[in-house]
Order: sequence, then C-alpha cells, then structure tokens
Amino acid sequence: MGLGDALRAAARPLVDYALPPRCAACGVIVDQPGTLCVACWQEVQFIGEPICALCGMDLPAMADAGTQCGACLATPPPYDRARAVMRYGTVGRTVAHRLKYGRRVGLATVMAAHMVRLLPADDPDMLLVPVPLHRWRIWSRGFNQAALIARALGRRAGLPVDLHLLRRVKRTPPLHSLGRRARLRAMQGAFTLHEGGRARLVGRTVVLIDDIWTTGTTATACARLLRQGGAARVEILCWSRVSHLDD
Repeated sequence: MGLGDALRAAARPLVDYALPPRCAACGVIVDQPGTLCVACWQEVQFIGEPICALCGMDLPAMADAGTQCGACLATPPPYDRARAVMRYGTVGRTVAHRLKYGRRVGLATVMAAHMVRLLPADDPDMLLVPVPLHRWRIWSRGFNQAALIARALGRRAGLPVDLHLLRRVKRTPPLHSLGRRARLRAMQGAFTLHEGGRARLVGRTVVLIDDIWTTGTTATACARLLRQGGAARVEILCWSRVSHLDD
C-alpha cells in the first residue's frame, strides 16, 4: 500500500462520519459508497438469458442461447450485440435521472461498475465511444452523461475512450413519442464522424455507451455510422433498457 492509499484509508472513517455513503437510488445510508440499499437492490430487474443474441430483447423461456428474435432475423441490425444491465424500472430510472437531471455526476462510476461485466472479453482493439449529445443540449445540461459513463468504464476496464469520434450535428425531438417511421426520419443525418475518425475506427471493436435504451433508434443510427466508417465490430452497452417499446 502506497502513502496515498494509507492516508485515504486512515481518513475514511472521518469522511464516512461526516458524509456517510448513501444508496445510489434512494439516498438512505448504506455501508459502502456506490452501492444500493437492500430495498432498492431487491427492486432491480437485471436482464439475463434467454435474450436475443443480437438486440438483447427477452425471448421465450425455452429459447436456446444464441437464438435471435424474429425482428433481428427479418432485418439484421447494424450492430453485433446490444446489452443493458437492468430493465427500466424504479431503480434504473432513478439512478439515470439523478445523474442526468440531478447532476449527481459521481453516479456514472456506480453505473460503470455494473456495466463493466457486459463488456466483450479479451479484445485488445476495443474502443469505448459515448453516444453524443447535440452541442445545445450539452450547453444547457453542462455535460454528456454517456461520456461520463464511458470515462468511468474506461478507467475501470483499462480501455481507451474516444469522446469525439461521433458528433451530433442535428437537433432531434424526443423520439419515444414518435412512431417508427417518424423516428427514422428524425435521425437521418443526425450524426457524423469526426474528421480523421475513419483512421481511428478501421478494424476495431467499438462499444457504444449510453445510459438508457428507449427505442434503440439513436444507438442504431450511431452503430450504422460506425460500421460504415470501418469498425470491425460494434456493440451497444447501456445502463437500463425500456422493454415495452418496439425497436
């Protein structure tokens, strides 16, 4: 243990006394920072098999591993895999909203701690790329929550993060209230690659990072652009996922 670690360990009881760690969702006092209380933990609906091998949607209980859903079989998506930690229930929504609207930027580290287990294994060419926000949204909010999560994931997994590879050049309306065709029209031309982006993409595995998968339209548009730019493989990784909307 280095001197810095020793000092932090010595100061920890004093910090916990003055500012006790709190549940990432409801805010009650917990034993360890960055964790959930028992009540919130029991409410989490973690996503697990059986799910579609590509888009991650729920499949019937008897489905085998590697099975694709009917939508992906009919129209293969431009990404290789999409995964999320949990369904968009009370806990998933609260944590994401506290980060995005409550400016609790430290929650990005909490989210990354759960998301890291879903990263592809043993890929030395992996690159983490956040879903970009339009500059007006960044100016009004002050940050891009997907970029904060990507940075935290990069630190935890020891992976490179490219915050500027994708650019959002078109403001779009909220997509969850639109039909599928209207969403697709709204996303046309919304993203572009940064100048020199193709050279950073060719032959690499790109993991696209976002907080919430609602309709999937935004992440799918980004994935298509990354593939067109030369990425060998594109995966999408989110904190939580709304399951009842069509993708």
